[in-house]
Amino acid sequence: MTIDLIVPIANRIILVNKNKHIEKIVRKATNATCIRDCMTLQVLWSGYGHVFRYVLDGADVETVVVKHVRLPARKLLPKKLSKSRSHKRKLKSYCIENAWYKNWSHRCSEACRVPRCLALESHGDEFLMVLEDLDAAGFSGRKKNASWKEVEACLSWLAHFHATFINEVPVDLWKNGTYWHLDTRPDELQSLDDLPLKKAAALIDLKLKKSPFLTFVHGDAKLENFCFSQDANNVAAVDFQYVGGGCGMKDVAYFVGSCFPDHEAELYESDILGFYFSVLKEAIRAQSKTINFKALEKNWRELYPVAWTDFHRFIKGWCNESWSRDAYSERVAHHVITGDSKSGHPAH
Repeated sequence: MTIDLIVPIANRIILVNKNKHIEKIVRKATNATCIRDCMTLQVLWSGYGHVFRYVLDGADVETVVVKHVRLPARKLLPKKLSKSRSHKRKLKSYCIENAWYKNWSHRCSEACRVPRCLALESHGDEFLMVLEDLDAAGFSGRKKNASWKEVEACLSWLAHFHATFINEVPVDLWKNGTYWHLDTRPDELQSLDDLPLKKAAALIDLKLKKSPFLTFVHGDAKLENFCFSQDANNVAAVDFQYVGGGCGMKDVAYFVGSCFPDHEAELYESDILGFYFSVLKEAIRAQSKTINFKALEKNWRELYPVAWTDFHRFIKGWCNESWSRDAYSERVAHHVITGDSKSGHPAH
């Protein structure tokens, strides 16, 4: 069986028989006798490839997920896009994800479950990742809204992930993880109308970078990137394009923002951080790592509002919407920027 990808060229549509090579890699990685079926799960950003599910016969597993990153021909890319920061950032992100699965993903335990990598291949700007199908592994649940139990499952995953990679050097990953960090978002900073936040942005970024307790951050730890078990007690995570070094609070703040509106993020902040740090303490102990946990918790609690403000800076520059002065994010940012005693965590 083959898959025909449709590619527009000069107002024509041609069928490109592309997947004989992919099928060969999948069969070799899984000992499959043949590919019985295939379905498209997702089209990647700006048509930069596809995510497929392959159904196998005679294999070690019944299905696999294949992420195939393949750019349109350069002559087909809009000139503005091909030279943009966004384009370059996205290309690097796929290279990072490939390196993550090659060099680091095997370090993750069941407590911070990720898909097993079965095969990798890359040529220039083309990447192929053959991954375990998490649906088949028991993580078929996807959530747009989360119960407290489901929030705890994700926070537990983050705590174990951060404990696993604390004090590690992110070789071949982003030096600074997350897709919104200041080094890669000068356009959004330039568009930011909030002048006090704009002025403080570099110091906020530096404060996060200078934490004495750095780990790996997932970098895009939103609710949509977690896959839930049927009982919602356990989760696995996907999409590691922005994994890299950083303070764990960047993941936590971003995750909380993906689950709760501002007023609930404020209401549950104490419970969220209390639960996260209780799991992190036990996870670090289980890793037998020599860490002054009391100092780590103090530092990261201080940096939670800083991390929140850092993402708020990106959002305000990206969408340029007006915000109520009384909104939680605005108040947190104000406290961080001014050094208000309520937060105690000034950016300068």
